[in-house]
Amino acid sequence: MKLVSFKNTKNESRIGWLQGDRVVDMQLASEKLPTDMLTFIDGHEGYFEIIKALGEVEPHYSLAEVQLLAPLPNPRSIRDYVGFEMHMLNASRSFGHSVGEAWYDLPIFYFTNHHNVFGPNDDIKKPVNETKLDIELEMACIIGKKGSDIKKEEAKDYIFGYTIFNDWTARALQRVEMTIPLGPHKGKDFANAFGPCIVTADEFEQYEVPFSENFFESPLKVPSVKDTRFDVKMTSRINGETICVGNYKTVHFSFSQMLERASENGVNIMPGDILGSGTVGWGSLTENNFTVHRPLEPGDMVELEIEGIGVLRNQVV
Repeated sequence: MKLVSFKNTKNESRIGWLQGDRVVDMQLASEKLPTDMLTFIDGHEGYFEIIKALGEVEPHYSLAEVQLLAPLPNPRSIRDYVGFEMHMLNASRSFGHSVGEAWYDLPIFYFTNHHNVFGPNDDIKKPVNETKLDIELEMACIIGKKGSDIKKEEAKDYIFGYTIFNDWTARALQRVEMTIPLGPHKGKDFANAFGPCIVTADEFEQYEVPFSENFFESPLKVPSVKDTRFDVKMTSRINGETICVGNYKTVHFSFSQMLERASENGVNIMPGDILGSGTVGWGSLTENNFTVHRPLEPGDMVELEIEGIGVLRNQVV
């Protein structure tokens, strides 16, 4: 099922699901269903039973009649990881340093701004005085239930679904801030875009494939943990020009490993938390030192596409 948040023809915020290019409004389908995604995720097991009992539901709107919002506009938290070795190698080279051996031992993350969340077709304001505005092509998973000290073998039970994540980045500002060993600061907290929908975990299982060393061509190292992967194409475009084509299956650390790491030491993972995969290799402009495309400027249209999810489109203003 592909779940969406949207504004209806009365400019009211609602949630629903897609049927092709049409939208079912949950509230119109049943008054027992909520109008916001976080409430739905909190009680999703019961709500899915209600939906199942409805049988076939006639869609209420065409996509053209509604305004899609970020599928989860108010996540409880956002952890962003660096899960792809190729991105790590490229970005490290761009910033003039090498990848530390510790990176290969554990998935690392930082907390980013869960209040500045943007959705499909939202404008992204370029930070003041920024000269190297960049994008990051990522997948994100949404947590569906509370847990702590979760083992990776159990982690899939905690994942509600998946969406596209654009971790907008002010590289010039980031370069200065990263000289201070505290992690990302204002270079990362101005815009986190998600969408166009959340694909539920059960529907996304069709893309799951067994681990293969063939996924990791030189210079990539073969991960020591051989989890399954999703074989889905990941593409970025700027003003209609293809910039990057990658695949999630090249990720070094799976979402299961990330969830295990996040929940260590009795830390509670909550429904509505988001984990970002990190940027797929070549999925940001800094990896080529902005040679494949200049830094982003107002008027540029960015499209991120992940097979099985859709296209997340935003314009810089």
